[in-house]
Amino acid sequence: MSTSHKEPSQMTFFEHFEALRPHLIRSGIALFFLLIFAFLGKDFVIDTVLFGPQSADFPTNRFLSYLATVTGIEALQINQLQLELINTAMAGQFNLHLRISLITAFVLVTPYMLWELWQFVKPALTATERRGSTRFVGYVSLCFFIGLLFGYFVIVPLSINFLSGYTASTRITNLIDIQSYLATVINVSLASAIVFELPLLIYFLARMGIVTSAFLKRYRRHTIVVLAIFSAIITPPDVFSLILVLIPLYALYEYGIRLAAKVERQTARRQAAEEPSTSNSLPAPSYTQSDGKEDAQCDNSSDPQT
Repeated sequence: MSTSHKEPSQMTFFEHFEALRPHLIRSGIALFFLLIFAFLGKDFVIDTVLFGPQSADFPTNRFLSYLATVTGIEALQINQLQLELINTAMAGQFNLHLRISLITAFVLVTPYMLWELWQFVKPALTATERRGSTRFVGYVSLCFFIGLLFGYFVIVPLSINFLSGYTASTRITNLIDIQSYLATVINVSLASAIVFELPLLIYFLARMGIVTSAFLKRYRRHTIVVLAIFSAIITPPDVFSLILVLIPLYALYEYGIRLAAKVERQTARRQAAEEPSTSNSLPAPSYTQSDGKEDAQCDNSSDPQT
């Protein structure tokens, strides 16, 4: 009997794996072709994308430079000097090329892999769950790429400017290795992408009853302090840059509170709809045969003809 005619609950582990295998194969093929595409396009991927945030012509750096001219705040002039990056390993540049190509391919293939995963679990879902999971795949991909772009265009240039220009002593010269630079760009961008999944995380925690909107509102001030400290660390020493990073991060937290409140309202409506059906399903009172006889005897005794 083929696994396609079985209910998901009746399938064994190996039958589930057999059903998952074509999805994994298609995801692997897509990843492979995107890897080749990224490898061949190294001029754009490395020179334009990877080295972009440390260039004075980067959109964020030009925008902040314009604001520095208008406001007179010199601290907004970031990444005006070209960094000299060094390689200290024999195969360092080749390994860098492969690593960047693989990361690029993985980022681009993520939405397709999520879609293939949804195709695998779809037969086990109800119609309502299918509609919800379809939106889930779209929301996860959207939040991921918005966070990735925010990290790349906002946080990465600020982080590069701060870390490359920071000196603990004037006797130390910064010779930045290309692997260290790559790690900064990738880690900051991916960390921002993960942070932008915070509303979805709050949504599922609220669905499971772990957090509530009241709990999140109670610790709102603590969250502002933590986000402000994080923003102050990675930004230049001026209020504008701090606010530029703080506002989107705090907006995510507030949106998570709204999602938690929405989940609570949906739960309350569902419980209210279930209560009448529960009360209507109570068994009706039954009368025994002996009760009927006693009532008949009472009726006969009250008859004036007896």
